[in-house]
Amino acid sequence: MPKTRIILDTDPGADDALAILLMLASPEIQLEAITTVHGNVTIDKTTRNALALLEFLDAKNIPAAQGCSLPLVKPPHQPKGEMVHGSSGMGRANLPEPTLKPIETHAVDHLIERFLAEPKELTLFAIGPLTNVALAIRKEPKFAQAVKELVIMGGAIRSGGNVTPLAEFNISEDPHAAHIVFNSGIPITLIPLDATYKCLLTSADIERLNKIDSPIARFVRDVTADYMAFYLKYEGFAGCALHDPLTAATVIAPELLSIEQHYVNVDISGGVSTGKTYADFMKAAKKPANMKVALDVKGREFVDMFLRRVTTFAKQHT
Repeated sequence: MPKTRIILDTDPGADDALAILLMLASPEIQLEAITTVHGNVTIDKTTRNALALLEFLDAKNIPAAQGCSLPLVKPPHQPKGEMVHGSSGMGRANLPEPTLKPIETHAVDHLIERFLAEPKELTLFAIGPLTNVALAIRKEPKFAQAVKELVIMGGAIRSGGNVTPLAEFNISEDPHAAHIVFNSGIPITLIPLDATYKCLLTSADIERLNKIDSPIARFVRDVTADYMAFYLKYEGFAGCALHDPLTAATVIAPELLSIEQHYVNVDISGGVSTGKTYADFMKAAKKPANMKVALDVKGREFVDMFLRRVTTFAKQHT
């Protein structure tokens, strides 16, 4: 069976790191490039983390391009995600300084070049703010038609937000970019908090994984340490949600997701609901569906799959 060829736009970030790990551990996926964006931490840190991860996970052949450092219009959240992901973005993991360097091409131009070179052959995964993707759409009119599919981790439909009462972090960090992307005509699958908060990696799962003596198992423990401390402090849960890794389920286990098609947009009005993603469930806007949305998931089954795949990968890379 042919692999799904993916370019990943990301802002690593603990759960971004776990998403990269899961993609590399999944034979159904061929990860072909990474583009970095501001988000969980600053662009210099997200780029450094992406390069360090590729080196640590024995994937030096995958190019990484550095992208946008700021949202399109609004100021970035201050502080950024350090209180969740640690000051470096990698929790308590201490990856060596990478010898890899980003390619010279800016991430926006790299996205345009790659997708126009092979129209409808590559899938784009966006698991951070959508600034790079929105600028690619604006800069090159042919870009949107060239993307086979866009899978986004972002938004909260029926769920509440995690950075404001209404808005999820990735969308809230650059709502104007999300508005451009949502209305671009690209075939989109959205993985919002409605599904991701049902995929809970527990401290017991971390202990189970670390029964094997592996640098990768220890990395998962360390990179999620601050993340789990945040969840315990603010949500009373000894674990963390696998937000970004769940996007991979669209390829490796779509049967676990409950998908509906809806017209979805994002509020950019400037009020209290700015960054809120909303679905027109009652068809009030009389607009056709513009994306698939995962509104439920067999969360424990996904977490177990994640652990199995990471365990296998870790044993192969001791």
